[in-house]
Amino acid sequence: MHNPNDPSLTSWVESAQGSDFSIQNLPFGIYQMEGITPRAASAIGDQVVDLYMASALFSADWKYDRTVFLSPSLNAFISLGREAWKATRRELSLLLMGGKEAKPELASRILIPMHRVEMLLPVEIGDYTDFYSSIDHATNVGIMFRGKENALMPNWKWLPVGYHGRASSVVVSGTNLHRPKGQTSAADDQPPVFGPSRLVDFELEMGYIVGQGNALGDAVSTEEAEGHIFGLCLFNDWSARDIQRWEYVPLGPFLAKNFGSTISPWIVTMEALEPFRVPGYVQDPAPLEYLQTTGDRNFDLNLEVFIQPEGKEETRVCQSNFKYMYWSIAQQVAHHTVNGCNLRVGDLLASGTLSGPEPSSFGSMLELSWRGTQPVPLNDGSERKFIQDGDTVIIRGHGIRNGVRVGFGEVRSKILPAK
Repeated sequence: MHNPNDPSLTSWVESAQGSDFSIQNLPFGIYQMEGITPRAASAIGDQVVDLYMASALFSADWKYDRTVFLSPSLNAFISLGREAWKATRRELSLLLMGGKEAKPELASRILIPMHRVEMLLPVEIGDYTDFYSSIDHATNVGIMFRGKENALMPNWKWLPVGYHGRASSVVVSGTNLHRPKGQTSAADDQPPVFGPSRLVDFELEMGYIVGQGNALGDAVSTEEAEGHIFGLCLFNDWSARDIQRWEYVPLGPFLAKNFGSTISPWIVTMEALEPFRVPGYVQDPAPLEYLQTTGDRNFDLNLEVFIQPEGKEETRVCQSNFKYMYWSIAQQVAHHTVNGCNLRVGDLLASGTLSGPEPSSFGSMLELSWRGTQPVPLNDGSERKFIQDGDTVIIRGHGIRNGVRVGFGEVRSKILPAK
């Protein structure tokens, strides 16, 4: 059977070679343009593939309802199940593979240049959960606020710490956000003041889209967990550090987090990411039985963060990797459902800030500037402790294996002045 991950495959779409959106990728998203209502798409090189038009050319082996591709979200397609996702990716691969001799009329029927389309939120998100699964990030933050001896809380190495976020304020790349307002206090013994946050921060994360739910009361094992995930995307989980410091005790993040989180428009399937599997951390102490896993459960995906001041060039401020996950996707899903919590198609889970062991790999300004004590230099000669009004934060990510690049494109958003 045809293998869409075959590194020897090439596409007649010339821009696919060396692109994030190689023929070995074929991610899924939702686009619209003048004269075309929101509908499902894939990506190849610098082109968008209209899935409704392309599916008319699929082989007789593809036996699904084409109208799912006319939906304004991917939820209907995702609900068809894993075999449908794999079959669609396989048919796309067959349609797009080959040399330059491919028929120009095929391109005109199914391809649209990316610069002509608007990408939308890819899924209708019912619920959103954010985890806290990078040991370097948790250690760094713990040192800042509790000291080196008490950096990790007692539960951190026993379970994937997480909290329930706000799905309504998850927005697609390109959506700008206003600086949030809230209560802050310089010291716990001082009364708070109300106003705009002075310490807006990005958080470099990966998001996972749930592709198969579980019934209320049913737990998902670590062996089954990845089968419940449709695919991954880039995710910027914005934070207001000064608001967070005052409000997070005793129940955790609230206004400091729910003002906005930004998601990339393309979802890369778990199948496309198979070649990038790597071993995870050696976990000590050993997890409880329901969190134990076998095999390689982490993924070697390069991640970068850039800051671009208004009207200036961008500066790379962070180089990290998705492999810096102490708790894997499988363990996060298993823990999320072990109490019987029911996940649903389209739900969003997020990794938590992905910091690595080196200062250049720290995944937030809180760490990069070490709580504002070490300003980060930008290419225009300015410095940043935290994000300023007019700054655009850009996250990019990709994996490279056997000469093949599979990427996520980018997620970008600008911070506007408080309203």
